[in-house]
Amino acid sequence: MISEKMKGHIEAGSAIRVMFEEGKRLAQIYGPENVYDFSLGNPNVKAPDKVKKTIMDILEKEESTVVHGYMNNSGYEDVRQRVADHLNDKYGTSLDQGNILMTVGAAGGLNVMFKTLLDPGDEVIVFAPYFGEYKNYVDNYDGVLVTVPPNPPTFLPDLEAFRSSITRKTKIVILNTPNNPTGVIYSEDTIKELTKILKEKEEELQRSIYIVSDEPYRELVYEHQHIPYITKYYHNAIVGYSYSKSLSLPGERIGYLVLPKELDSYEDIVKAANVANRILGFVNAPSLFQKVVAECLDEEVDVTYYKRNRDKIYQGLSDLGFECVKPQGAFYLFLKSPMEDEKEFCKLAKEHRILLVQGSSFGCPGYVRLAYCVSYETIIASLPQFEKLAKKVFHK
Repeated sequence: MISEKMKGHIEAGSAIRVMFEEGKRLAQIYGPENVYDFSLGNPNVKAPDKVKKTIMDILEKEESTVVHGYMNNSGYEDVRQRVADHLNDKYGTSLDQGNILMTVGAAGGLNVMFKTLLDPGDEVIVFAPYFGEYKNYVDNYDGVLVTVPPNPPTFLPDLEAFRSSITRKTKIVILNTPNNPTGVIYSEDTIKELTKILKEKEEELQRSIYIVSDEPYRELVYEHQHIPYITKYYHNAIVGYSYSKSLSLPGERIGYLVLPKELDSYEDIVKAANVANRILGFVNAPSLFQKVVAECLDEEVDVTYYKRNRDKIYQGLSDLGFECVKPQGAFYLFLKSPMEDEKEFCKLAKEHRILLVQGSSFGCPGYVRLAYCVSYETIIASLPQFEKLAKKVFHK
């Protein structure tokens, strides 16, 4: 018989995954070109050509026992050093291989950090709207998720509400910028104010409070937006990164953690994170793709593709009367539901074969998320269906 905790997870499910499976079902009935699936953040932009070439080169040149073998739980030493050097060049940090732990994507990295840092009852603060899996990851280690309420229409963190949320049990604050699901980027001023509050609270409570910055969308920004590198603003900052979006490799599950020497209990954290990587069952990040990303650190996907999609869908929906914040990064649009119950709005949209994800899955009822990392043709073809939907909800 399954555990009681898993029964709860099954009942809660994942609205994103449910809608994704629904999209596949509808595609079999109506044809994929007649289903407008905006449910899953599955990149439509292909990986850079160098990724494929690098895979072939490595497989031809490297010994099989090296490419496919075990290594240090933190990953290959040469790969970690190259990642560290890349970050130093890009952000002016002072990292070395000891500060890098290669992970099974950003999700694997988050679970490693929560296993490393959380005792039962420790609190983890998130800013709504937030990626819904955070709650499940924290629950894995009997932590308590504390939600700072959403702050529309900007969806920047409500810093006073944040200050009030910090208690003697606060252990971690999760940041996610560019944000999933809004596409909002937290400004440098916001980061400075947020970290100032944390420093004051650490002093007041005599307790270490760690930022874990979840950054899979860091490279997906528009209009040359600047994203502050959190380790330069706060001593207890950890970065989790993934190549799922920046190189369009979501299924390869490859990323890393940055664990700066400035962290309180740095040596213990590094040791514990290595053990966590092992005992959680990851053991190590995928060996081949560690070597692949080390050769592709300066590669990027075509962000102009996502920008064109953003501009078209944002303008099209705005013209129809829908309200949403214009994304500064990532590839999501967070749309205000024109119906009081956004779940009913999602059902109505599905009648037009438009698949959206309810905002309550992100801790923000009354909104829906639209992932525009689809083909441009899907964007164009969906707009007449959105127009029909608008006529129903706005009674035009």
